[in-house]
Amino acid sequence: MLTVNDFQAAARRLQSVIHTIPLSTSKTFSEMTGAEVYLKYENQQKTGSFKVRGAYNKIMKRYEEGGLQAVVASSAGNHAQGVAFAASRIGVPATIVMPRSTPIAKVSATEGYGAKVVLHGDIYDEAYAKACEIVEAEGAELIHPFDDEDIIAGQGTIALELLSDLPFVDMVFVPAGGGGLLSGIAACIKQINPRIQVIGVQAAGADSIVESFHQESIVSSPTVRTIADGIAVKVPGKRTMEYINQYVDQMVTVTDGEIAEAILLLIERTKQVVEPAGAASLAAVLNQKVDIQGKKVCCVLSGGNIDVSFIHRIVEKGLVTRCRHLKFSTIMPDAPGALERFAHLVAQQNANIIRFQHDRVQANLDIGDAIIHVVCEVSGKEHGQRLLKLLSQAGYRILD
Repeated sequence: MLTVNDFQAAARRLQSVIHTIPLSTSKTFSEMTGAEVYLKYENQQKTGSFKVRGAYNKIMKRYEEGGLQAVVASSAGNHAQGVAFAASRIGVPATIVMPRSTPIAKVSATEGYGAKVVLHGDIYDEAYAKACEIVEAEGAELIHPFDDEDIIAGQGTIALELLSDLPFVDMVFVPAGGGGLLSGIAACIKQINPRIQVIGVQAAGADSIVESFHQESIVSSPTVRTIADGIAVKVPGKRTMEYINQYVDQMVTVTDGEIAEAILLLIERTKQVVEPAGAASLAAVLNQKVDIQGKKVCCVLSGGNIDVSFIHRIVEKGLVTRCRHLKFSTIMPDAPGALERFAHLVAQQNANIIRFQHDRVQANLDIGDAIIHVVCEVSGKEHGQRLLKLLSQAGYRILD
């Protein structure tokens, strides 16, 4: 079992390699939640996520022991870049197996660190099976993304930094997929200060650790479906679950809408781009999945490697979740001036029409009527309700 000495040894290996990023406070998120909220920006870490910590610790430790010839890893992106970076630092060849759905930007970044990329399977677990085949065929060493004590020790170095900056923290929220980050942080924190609560956060569509935690045995999710690709894992690790069961206080889930809302708020309020997996911890705090009133809480924002072409979809989902986009349909006369009158009423409420569809082809429509489908930009839920009330008073029947 890992001890504090193991985490400190990992920190020494990483000392001249990684960025040390101080905790940041957030007045906005503190006011929104009634807690004192701190953020650990691992999206600013080298290679864009915390994964470089575990990968470098593992590879460097094996290199120090001797006999390391080549490494193989499977990853949806962040572990891939961490392994590729670490291998390049010591001149060891690296092969990374990634799911075919991996964003091109993550594939290119991994290749940019000098690794050979093999695309295989639709999810992480299928890529992992292919990586094991390559290990057997080529005699390379597998660098597991989470179920390895050297990996766990590397990820747990975040806890040492966190406690150095905020020794009296009450609760730490940590995203979880396979469990390497969560188990490392929890094991390190609890051995130093058992008073501190560690809360693991998973996407509702990929909640294998939550189920395993509650049933006290490893449970596989039949499917995974979430925008948080970095934590979309069907089966948690055996070692990671041992540490999680021993040291983690609670496991909670967040929806994709809640994650998207957190990403949007991070962009707007902190000017930080955080990937969906990394924003899960803040989503849990903003939606108060556990009682945080009056507590000092820290959210580990685990990474920032988000596909640029995907950002607009996440932001749009976040706008809907925060009631900043209002979507509805109504019936109006299909006559000159009808659209102008409708638009004038919307403008009176300082709302902005951003999408509009005119539909005359409905069997239940009276002759001379049309249905319009509208998306409006509003400032929030109350603003949207005022707009709908005004339209109803003006004779418009809101259909949905």
